[in-house]
Formats: sequence, structure tokens, C-alpha cells
Amino acid sequence: MTRALIIVDVQNDFCPGGALATSRGAEVAGEISEYLLTHRAAYDAVVTTQDWHVDPGTHFSDDPDYRTSWPVHCRAGSEGAALHEDLDVDGVDAGFRKGAYDDGHSGFEGLLIPEEAVAAGEREPGQVVEDTLNVSLDDWLQERGIEAVDVVGIATEYCVLATALDGVDAGYETRVLLDLTASIAEDAAEEAVERMEGAGVEIAESGDVGR
Repeated sequence: MTRALIIVDVQNDFCPGGALATSRGAEVAGEISEYLLTHRAAYDAVVTTQDWHVDPGTHFSDDPDYRTSWPVHCRAGSEGAALHEDLDVDGVDAGFRKGAYDDGHSGFEGLLIPEEAVAAGEREPGQVVEDTLNVSLDDWLQERGIEAVDVVGIATEYCVLATALDGVDAGYETRVLLDLTASIAEDAAEEAVERMEGAGVEIAESGDVGR
């Protein structure tokens, strides 16, 4: 079965020191890189997703409720929106950016970015690389005959959850490698796991891959 790895939103603003940090964000970035060193051959494709907010409306708030509204984060072209330095992108085939004008939780809302912009930080300060190809993640995976996806990244109870649910809805055999995700709150992450399992998502650990 053809399989892709979707690395969700491993960005500076979701790691310690960022605007909307998870405690394990940087740790997970490094663990995903280590995982790819030994498991890259298990995947027919590897992609990243990024929040890339231009004007997402009520998704940003000066008085966020941390459910439907949030502090400003992952502004398009900002250092906070860049992929974390501990995430090795050498084995990444493509990147997708989402949420320019909405919340953009699911990686399946993302559009393919220009190849030269996949490696974060290779741009002038403040420069916004536009999504000009209008190729969705689903389109890109289908073009390559992908049948199954593994989902990792940040945050377990938001963008990982939304990406996994959309993966199932799009017809992919979907698996979340839970130890390679970072959550904001443990209770919410547990609820997210229950939702994913109820929707048909397989919950696994990275050590189970290849067994």
C-alpha cells in the first residue's frame, strides 16, 4: 500500500518560545527527524504543512478563548511561521500552507507552495511567498497514487486532529503516530484521540511502524 507521512505544523510559534507554544514542540521536531532517518523508506512521499496566516479574521483575538480564537501566531513570512530548525526537511517532497484567511486547522486545506520555499527561512525578512499553484494536499497525494497517510506534528488536539479526520473523509487509510505529536493540554489530547478512533483513525506509536 502506498503511504505518505504528513508532518503537521512543526513551526516556531508552536514550540517553546513561540507565540502559541506546546511544551514538547521542539522535542517532537527532533524526534520526527530521527524517525525519518530510519523510516524514510517506509513512505512514498513526505510532506509538511504550515499555518500561514495573512488575515484569518476572528481566528486571531486580543482576548482569545483558546477554543475558537487565539493570540496572533504564524503570520505569513514571519520567523514564527517558519518550520522549526530541529525538523530536518531534507527528505521532504513538498510543503503545503493553509489558513491565509481562515483558521486553516486541517492540512488538507493547504495549497502546494513553490519548491524553492519548502525549506523555511530561505527568503528576505517579511517576504510572503504566495500559493500560486492552487494544488491541494489531496490533489497532490492522489496524483501520486497515495492510499494511506501517517500524521504527526502539532497540535494533537487541533491541527493533527483535523488533518486526520479529513484524511479519513478523503478516503485514506489514516494513522496517527501519537508519540510524534505535541499537545497543548493533556485532557483535550485524550478527547481528540477518542474522536479520531471513533472516526476510524488508527492510533499507533512510531515504534510500531515496520513491524
